[in-house]
Amino acid sequence: MRAVRIDEFGGPEVLVPVEVPDPVAAPGQVLVKVAAAGVNRADALIRAGVYHRAGRPPLIPGVEAAGVVAAVGEGVSDLSVGQRVMALDGVNAPGFYAELAAVPAGQVAPLPDGVDLTEAAALPVAWLSAWYCLRHLARVTRDDTVVVKAAASGVGSAAVQIAAEAGARVIAVAGSPEKTAWAAELGAHAVVDTSAHPDNAEVDEVLRLTEGRGADVVLDTVGGRAFGRSLRQIGHGGRVVALANVALEPSTVDTRDFYPKNAAVLGFQLTNLQIHGYDPRADLRELARRVAAGTYRVPVETVLPLDQARAAHERLERRDNRGKIVLAVEAR
Repeated sequence: MRAVRIDEFGGPEVLVPVEVPDPVAAPGQVLVKVAAAGVNRADALIRAGVYHRAGRPPLIPGVEAAGVVAAVGEGVSDLSVGQRVMALDGVNAPGFYAELAAVPAGQVAPLPDGVDLTEAAALPVAWLSAWYCLRHLARVTRDDTVVVKAAASGVGSAAVQIAAEAGARVIAVAGSPEKTAWAAELGAHAVVDTSAHPDNAEVDEVLRLTEGRGADVVLDTVGGRAFGRSLRQIGHGGRVVALANVALEPSTVDTRDFYPKNAAVLGFQLTNLQIHGYDPRADLRELARRVAAGTYRVPVETVLPLDQARAAHERLERRDNRGKIVLAVEAR
């Protein structure tokens, strides 16, 4: 089969198209014929050798995909050959930058009619992360004001819609007028352009938009120095959910920014959640149901063929995309 492989850690140039043997479905696994694979920050970290669970090269990256069941292993009874599915697998290798991938059945969810496979490839990581953080951890309600950092990213664009659909007031934070305007189209009620309000001015703007009270929830998808600002943006009894450090820099925290507010700091990491027993299938099915019903729009900005994975990673790392980047795997 065709795949994209990493033979050594490094920049996007180490993503090399190759031919490798077809995988087979072991007991408890599903063999997925991949139609589309989402491109994520985790993939870039795996490629660079800084992902916390990355093995050693050679590696096939890709932690989410959608496609069709090609075969099922012994003991799998709830999925069948020919069924349209989405899948994630940040725990095992190889990944989804390939024509075929063998995945544990507990990480594969069926797709309803009305959900395009390209859109479905964006659900298992970015959308699932946003859903879990807002619905399960922060427990967002219509009484909340929610700040979404990096609101034009895959996670951010999902979070804006999920929070708005829950009835919350959404403040979208992004790095350009174009990105904040786009976040407003997705349902944000107010926006903060960090190119116009850098560093502490970003905090001041959020406080102004909340009449000095601070937000009830801040979804911090950036980390690094931005995490300290998130703590200052939260109000009394608020919740900061931290799910990334794309800045790849230390976060300096002053405990006085959150403990006097009786605020909560919540951490989220999807792979470790699965390792400790989380079954993502019910949440994935709920997300897919809402996408099929038209409740959520899955923004896929760029679709590139599998052999252009390098270009996909280059675009991802420029951070100028709005929504998801997806690799299309054309059948031969």
